[in-house]
Amino acid sequence: MEAVAKLKDVPTSPRKMRLIADLIRGQRVSRALGILKFQPQAGAATLQKVLLSAVANWQQKNADERIEDADLYVKTIFVDGGPMLKRLRPAPQGRGHRIRKRSNHITIVIDSAVQAAIEPAEATTSENEQ
Repeated sequence: MEAVAKLKDVPTSPRKMRLIADLIRGQRVSRALGILKFQPQAGAATLQKVLLSAVANWQQKNADERIEDADLYVKTIFVDGGPMLKRLRPAPQGRGHRIRKRSNHITIVIDSAVQAAIEPAEATTSENEQ
């Protein structure tokens, strides 16, 4: 059973956030949290909070299971561009240069590795029975 966590309008450029998101894609949740904790980038703390939110959402959906037994991993993570604030910075000779302050939307999907291993086995047995 997968769980999703989303965070919208984060005031960081999507390119900077994607560099950090690429580090934890496909990793176990405990390893991903360790990676994010020691990253110097400012976006790592934001991604860590979103990942912890996804874990809490998974725990809410699966109250009867323990997190340690579930062996959670980051199934999908993507960073989309958000709204852009457009500003003008004064430039020489009365001109103005456009400054684009970018933002992004983060989506993290986590899943249990135990469930993912069981589901393909069930699919193959049902195909053989038919």
